[in-house]
Amino acid sequence: MPNAIEFTALAKRYGPLAALGGITGVVPKGRVVGLLGHNGAGKSTLIKLILGLIEPSGGDLTVLGEQPWGAHAHALRQRIGYLPESAAFYGNLSGRELLDYLARLKHAPRSQAPQLLERVGLAHAADRRIGTYSKGMRQRLGLAQALLAAPELVLLDEPTTGLDPQATRELYQIVDELRAAGRCVLISSHLLAELEPHIDSALILREGELLAAGSVAQLGERAALPSCIRIRTDRAAEPAALLARLSSRDLAFAPRADGRLECEVAPAAKMQALHALLAEPAVLDVDVREPSLAQLYDWLGAGSRRGRRAMP
Repeated sequence: MPNAIEFTALAKRYGPLAALGGITGVVPKGRVVGLLGHNGAGKSTLIKLILGLIEPSGGDLTVLGEQPWGAHAHALRQRIGYLPESAAFYGNLSGRELLDYLARLKHAPRSQAPQLLERVGLAHAADRRIGTYSKGMRQRLGLAQALLAAPELVLLDEPTTGLDPQATRELYQIVDELRAAGRCVLISSHLLAELEPHIDSALILREGELLAAGSVAQLGERAALPSCIRIRTDRAAEPAALLARLSSRDLAFAPRADGRLECEVAPAAKMQALHALLAEPAVLDVDVREPSLAQLYDWLGAGSRRGRRAMP
């Protein structure tokens, strides 16, 4: 599958500061990719480069097959939707008037405005002044403008800021629909637990370097972090005897507050552990939890200035 974004040895310097230190990676078409890292890791710089707002100090970058600056930059931007972290709009305009105005700038059909306002749950406020909108409503309006002209690539920078749980679910539903329609979405977010179910892969940055790239499953395999196994047991079973039998199989289960038992198992021992549990009559249910995106992020040290390791 062709890539929506490709970058090779991409670097951006501001004097002595290396905002990006020569990173190489891809964002495939038709995929949802998380762009992760602490503040100052280089996420915003990469987004600005993709949008053509700044030019690199070195390396190559193509977006939808074009360089995002130069002769083709204007036409390319019409194929991209962008929601910044802090969207600011003309407060004296209504939501409908703003989308009409932006549609003209982007050469998009003005008829899209009411459809998009409905899609983001703002149809009831279409003719209200934006200055009266709440932060969450402005964020929804920002998403609507990002979807003008049916962009092939959508960049979302902290898109759930200010959204309530229901609006957050609706936003990710739109993200899932964009993927189903073959569009590419790049999402920068610090909220890893809510992001994880909706991304196909992640790019993880730290201090301008690309620490890791791949799906959560791929990153988990490479990190070789233990799986968490939780079991529900027959209440009639003798707990001490059960724990002793499991311990004899090198399974160190400990009780949880919800009454279940929990144990961490190395990847190489997981199948043997599952076979042992399935053969145990007192075990009624087995739940295997693989390392989460947040655990992998912490293992990499991506949230730390010093960090711990980079993946092969």
